[in-house]
Amino acid sequence: MKKALSVLLVSILLMGVLAACGTSSEKTSGSGEEKKKVLTMGTSADYPPFEYVDTAKSDEIIGFDVDLANLIANELGYEVKITDMDFNGLIGAIQANRVDFVMAGMTPTDERKKSVDFTDVYYTAKHMIVSSKDSDIKSIEDLEGKKVGVQLSSIQEEEAEKIAETVGIKIEKRTKIPELVQEIKAGRIAAAIIEDTVAEGYFKNNPDLAGFTIEDGNEEEAGSAIAFPKGSELTEEFNRVLKEKMENGEVDKLIVKWFGGEK
Repeated sequence: MKKALSVLLVSILLMGVLAACGTSSEKTSGSGEEKKKVLTMGTSADYPPFEYVDTAKSDEIIGFDVDLANLIANELGYEVKITDMDFNGLIGAIQANRVDFVMAGMTPTDERKKSVDFTDVYYTAKHMIVSSKDSDIKSIEDLEGKKVGVQLSSIQEEEAEKIAETVGIKIEKRTKIPELVQEIKAGRIAAAIIEDTVAEGYFKNNPDLAGFTIEDGNEEEAGSAIAFPKGSELTEEFNRVLKEKMENGEVDKLIVKWFGGEK
């Protein structure tokens, strides 16, 4: 009987010790600086220098949009987790609540505004016609009768459709920019329409490519903004901090870092 009582007492004591340990552990994990809320950012990491993977160094997604997202999110007390997907699936990912916001060099077109909300434009660029350096394509008119590639669901796809109204081109759509570059190099398309800043990045690694800017007097058309679900409170929060960072020069510093100069 005494042995039984002893075993019972030891068991009760052990349970008390274990319970105390558990409570101590919980308090420790909850003490100190409060953990930041994680926001999921959707992007298409094939768009250097906005977002891409430098495979020679790591599998991490880096770029101008990534740095800007972290700059704004940290100011608001959030941590950013990045999800990579095809560009044409980004709007759908927002609507399905798979991501909290999108940064992917995305232009806030009237059509996209029907589905998502946007911040102010944080960067503007122009469209460029990219082709082989030894091609005879020096103007829009030289595209007559040729295949022209664009990224699916991009603003460049809309630009190609505008060109097709006056010049007889066949539009070829691909999901990623590197695919367009390879199609040009393989001779399967004559040219592609790519944002000028992105195209310049590809020229550095592909000296056999060249291009010229489409001068249409509408620079804002290719501006980039941050996309959020309709009615999201984050839109106003991010936009407020974005304006502050643009006014105090922090966004300009990132532009210099990733584009080599202010624009």
